[in-house]
Amino acid sequence: MKTIAALLAMATLALVAAEAADAKGCLKGAAVGGVAGHYAGRHGALGAAAGCLYGRHRAREQERPPQPQHRSQTTDVGQTGM
Repeated sequence: MKTIAALLAMATLALVAAEAADAKGCLKGAAVGGVAGHYAGRHGALGAAAGCLYGRHRAREQERPPQPQHRSQTTDVGQTGM
């Protein structure tokens, strides 16, 4: 029950303190991380904090436009460029 209270407190703080763009992904990550942390050694609050950070990272990563793939620069052996 303490884990649920900690998760709710962290979610409330995340909503109040973070901007809309920063909160995106945080709540989902905190919920998953909190449950995983709880079952992996009773570290729900630590798991929720780590899940929030990871969720924000993934949300920002998905918002970015895809980067173009760079081709390796190859030179033609038969041409000298002159």
